[in-house]
Parts: sequence; structure tokens; C-alpha cells
Amino acid sequence: MAKSKLIKANKKIAETVVNGYKGIENRVVGTYTKIEDKFVDQYLTHEGESVEDEKKRIARENRQQPMKGTKQRRKPVLPGRR
Repeated sequence: MAKSKLIKANKKIAETVVNGYKGIENRVVGTYTKIEDKFVDQYLTHEGESVEDEKKRIARENRQQPMKGTKQRRKPVLPGRR
């Protein structure tokens, strides 16, 4: 009897903690997304372009261009092998 009460209490506590975390996570991500959208809208969009279209364009451009400042590493040449 005591175990089942403890198990039920622990499950209830776990659900409360997880639900609280999920709520905080959703608010943080939502707020970040709003800030990101406003920044993209204000500074990065071209004439007549929506925020979603701009984000897609930026992602496409980033996939096509390697990161600036990174060097391509060459494989080392072992002695006797060229």
C-alpha cells in the first residue's frame, strides 16, 4: 500500500515538473522566434519578400557557400606515397 502511494506521488511530481519545463521551453522558443522574425523583417528582407521566404533564401545561400574563415584541410602525404 505504501509503495503504491509513493509511486503515484512520484508520477504526479514527475508529470508536474515535465509539464512546467515544456511550458517554459515553449515560451522561450516562441519569444526567440518572434525576435528572430522581427530582425529578419527589419534588416534582411528584400522588397515584397515575406519573412518565411527570406529565411528560406538565407538557408539556401548558407548551404551553397562554405563558411568564411574556415580552411580546407588537405590530407597529409605519407613518405613514399604520392
